[in-house]
Amino acid sequence: MAWLTKPTDGGFHSMGRGSSELVRRYVHEAVKFGAVGGAGLLVNLGVFNLVRHLTDLPVVRASVIATVVAIAFNYVGFRHFTYRDRDKTGRTREMTLFLLFSGVGLVIENGILFVATYGFHWDSPLQSNIFKFVGIGIATLFRFWSYRTWVFRALPAREAAGAESFLDPAAPTPPPGPRQGRAPQAAGRRP
Repeated sequence: MAWLTKPTDGGFHSMGRGSSELVRRYVHEAVKFGAVGGAGLLVNLGVFNLVRHLTDLPVVRASVIATVVAIAFNYVGFRHFTYRDRDKTGRTREMTLFLLFSGVGLVIENGILFVATYGFHWDSPLQSNIFKFVGIGIATLFRFWSYRTWVFRALPAREAAGAESFLDPAAPTPPPGPRQGRAPQAAGRRP
């Protein structure tokens, strides 16, 4: 029985030969996403605790400020590290979708902190950090799915091979494909 997977190009194919390559690419992407996200987590929690310590802002407002700073940090990391080989032609679209999905993540993350703080009155510094961390974790699952699916879209396979080959000097140059917009025609046949 063939397993169906959804690669970054949006189409479905069966997992067979090449499935280990697909898994390797997903793991590689998840590790890079995790590296940027881990650094963003440190930025988020650091700014959150700094704002709470230096100001009298309520917990959720301090958290929203920290989340916005982390979103800006993460965009730079995702665009230039995690998804540097992805389509770069629609930057306005990319930024709009990134901000939209980041906003949803912000609501998820800070909504959990809001409910813990104001709904259950779990508002000690330790409890605030725990629920901030839990909110970040849940929002990160949403962000990973939405960023890779909608924001940092994959290039077609031929262009992606060319984009990755510049990183490896020993990699062969991919052969040029057929001209865009027309299928090659057999000799002697008229359309």
